[in-house]
Amino acid sequence: MSKRYLKQIYTTVLVMMISLTGCEENYLEVAPFGDAFEENMATKTGINGLLTGAYKRLQMSEGIFGNVTNMTFSSFGTNEWVWGNASPTQLSNFETHLISPTTGGAIDSRWRICYDGIQRANSVLNVLKNSPEGTLTAKESAQISGEAVFIRSVLHFELAKLYLNVPYIDESITFSEGNYKVPNTESIWPKLEMDFKYAVENLAETHADRARANKWAAQCFLAKVYMQQHKYTEALPLLKDAIDNGVTTGGQKYTLNAFYSDNWDPKKSNSAESVFAVQFTVFDGGGNANYGMAVTYPKVPGMEGSGWAQISRATINTFKTDPDTGLPLLDTYNDFDLPDDAYIPGADLIPYTGTLDSRLDNSVVRTGIPLMDWGMPQDSWYHDKVVHGPYCLKKFLFYAADKDIFAESMGWTYASSINYDMIRFADVLLLAAECEVEAGSLEGAEKYVNRVRARAADPLNFVKTYIDPNDPNLGFTEIPAANYKVGLYTGQFSANGQDFARKAYRFEKRLEMAFEGHYFSDLQRWDNGTGYMADEINKTIQHEMLQPDDHASVLRGVSFTKGRNELYPIPQTQIDQSSIDGNPTLVQNPGY
Repeated sequence: MSKRYLKQIYTTVLVMMISLTGCEENYLEVAPFGDAFEENMATKTGINGLLTGAYKRLQMSEGIFGNVTNMTFSSFGTNEWVWGNASPTQLSNFETHLISPTTGGAIDSRWRICYDGIQRANSVLNVLKNSPEGTLTAKESAQISGEAVFIRSVLHFELAKLYLNVPYIDESITFSEGNYKVPNTESIWPKLEMDFKYAVENLAETHADRARANKWAAQCFLAKVYMQQHKYTEALPLLKDAIDNGVTTGGQKYTLNAFYSDNWDPKKSNSAESVFAVQFTVFDGGGNANYGMAVTYPKVPGMEGSGWAQISRATINTFKTDPDTGLPLLDTYNDFDLPDDAYIPGADLIPYTGTLDSRLDNSVVRTGIPLMDWGMPQDSWYHDKVVHGPYCLKKFLFYAADKDIFAESMGWTYASSINYDMIRFADVLLLAAECEVEAGSLEGAEKYVNRVRARAADPLNFVKTYIDPNDPNLGFTEIPAANYKVGLYTGQFSANGQDFARKAYRFEKRLEMAFEGHYFSDLQRWDNGTGYMADEINKTIQHEMLQPDDHASVLRGVSFTKGRNELYPIPQTQIDQSSIDGNPTLVQNPGY
């Protein structure tokens, strides 16, 4: 395989690799999970087992498309990732925006995996409905039905963010009834609102199992559904309520972790910042580890990673700050690239003398900056700096001391038990800031943004130098590893008006949530038919294609097409299999 194709594969790294075992048939032409076993499963143990199976599908649905503004190119948006089971040619198509309904692989797999999870959730509801009286208490029944509807809604929401025009499948749609060829011509948003409201009403605030969804998680998802429709007035009170009163399933008051990096430390999973997380475990024999992130790991000693996760210069540049104020360089961040040693392997890198946001070195691996307890990054930790770039992803990497506790060997590398937070509290604060901006409450928006920035400004979150660079086990000094400076806004939102506040909020979202799988849907929402999404992605493409490496040649002539690339095509196989008397019930998205 050529270096160019390898680069195309691994610059579009996976947030979570999707395993396709057991998902080869058409998503609606297979009897829903549990249909043949409802009578046998109608016990408390059986129902909870079905619910666990539905939760498990969230593990396999979370490799979300994109991250091309954060990665070497910008095909899908800054915080999104391409999901798995795509061939080299297919991944090249993602990068160059040449996805078609017949691309197959990830396009079709994502569809089938999400609908399989939806079927599983619906099976829980059907078994619950038909279970003998006394199987569960009323409280238990309400909780389980709320969780099943929550899972169903989350999966529908993930589908809607990618394809938008998708069929809504509830528990009345079954193989035995023969009514499974559902059209996609009705808006799914009212159904999602209804389902998430049901989940809010039926889920408890706390649960003995901290991995379960609770009322507040459902409420925050409902707010996100409103926001994707630009219903900011409806979303804001839900978010404010969660900020003021929300608790985790374990009963912790929502708050930001003192350490930004704690969000990816498996020792601190399900923390007070975790609103809802997809759970991963190791050594349980059930294939429940976070396999997808393994491809992003550097080739650190004792763990053969890949070192392929190339991050775009444009994304790295966003972390530069104004040396006087410590605020982001909203308009000039891309005027020049942060120095790196991609083209001078083995040579000494001259450190950047300007100021940086501390979240840069808490998010990526770069030359000259200590990497947790692994040591100082070496050229050998990267697959090939010239071909794959000088940066790897640090988020989702575990500590060396934890390798044999919170990670298990896959043979070629390790898979971890690091959860994936679909929503964390920092995101709730920033979503509330967006609503405040759109409502014209600029002072309130600035307050929420500053609450997030204050953590990045705290020296606690500055990466420090090693006591001895040759022995990371000796720990750290109190000397910052780079020139970090993060300032708070001091009235600029109100002084400069709504357009400035909107730009500042969006930039903050990009910094705080980098590489976490949100920016694609953010760009969709912020676009709203204006072409903003295409403009932002094409700006990054234009910047990255000028880099003096092999990858630039792949990007030349590439563009993101307004009115087409904001959505992915409905898989042609699904359209073909939806036919009734030769007429498909599924309609293709515009432009495909």
